[in-house]
Amino acid sequence: MKVSPPSKLIIASRESRLAMWQAEHVRAKLSALYPQCSIEILGMTTKGDQILDRTLSKVGGKGLFVKELEVAMEERRADLAVHSLKDVPMELPEGFALAAVLEREDPRDAFVSNDYASLADLPDGAVVGTSSLRRQALIAARFPGLIVRPLRGNLDTRLGKLDRGEYAAIILAAAGLKRLGVPQRIRAYIEPEQSLPAPGQGAMAIEILAGRDDLTQLLAPLNHEATAQAVRAERTVSRVFGGSCQIPLAAFATVSNGAMHLRAMVGTPDGTRIAVAEVDGAAGTPEAVGQQVAALLEAKGAGDILAACRAMEAG
Repeated sequence: MKVSPPSKLIIASRESRLAMWQAEHVRAKLSALYPQCSIEILGMTTKGDQILDRTLSKVGGKGLFVKELEVAMEERRADLAVHSLKDVPMELPEGFALAAVLEREDPRDAFVSNDYASLADLPDGAVVGTSSLRRQALIAARFPGLIVRPLRGNLDTRLGKLDRGEYAAIILAAAGLKRLGVPQRIRAYIEPEQSLPAPGQGAMAIEILAGRDDLTQLLAPLNHEATAQAVRAERTVSRVFGGSCQIPLAAFATVSNGAMHLRAMVGTPDGTRIAVAEVDGAAGTPEAVGQQVAALLEAKGAGDILAACRAMEAG
């Protein structure tokens, strides 16, 4: 049975400029589909936005960016929440569901610097900023002479720290820079062969309360099936290995003509141990493809690598 749109919908969003852009993007798409529906945005500050002096792995992980938005939905102050999918925990809390995954933007990492053209151009001892253990591990493996330091905050905050000279370069998601209209800040794109993206990187997701079949139907036109299949495979790999910010893990899938290619990596933060695996499979069975890659990683020593990660974290 077709569901009629309500007279009003409220979107919960973080208040960073990028998050609000994403919420506005979803609002515009919904307004085009349902012009009779009034759509508002409820801006919120999350704990992930407030705690900037420690890495995510030290303070509770990705859930810090979504908890307040989920509470707003539970309390019926909001109907849906818009997230960068890479910020969404691999296991959603009970009572929540992802209703749609929008078409992916550029999934690559971006090299941003005022003085250097690429990572290869940086001199030994140069300081590179990143919030990601995945990027830290891949940089350390390829360029052991560089110094990688944590970089937290929203996109504008990170660019400001670069411009003040706190870092020689920073690594960001290309998608965020493009969405905010500053692609000119990108000095070089880092291809997946050199820096495999995080699960879900470049994709946006819409979260709702589980059981809201009315919203599931209303949001269905926003779901991009090829992107949804790709990120389900990627997130399966992450889920197998604990799905947290505490391990360097990458997974990136491409879908074409019903076929999927998935490549994934786990490593130690210092880049001394890295395992990579890839498979081809059917796009219609993304979880099975993800499980295949995870099994290959296990066979290549992922268990020992994860144990080493935990030992480093404890030490």
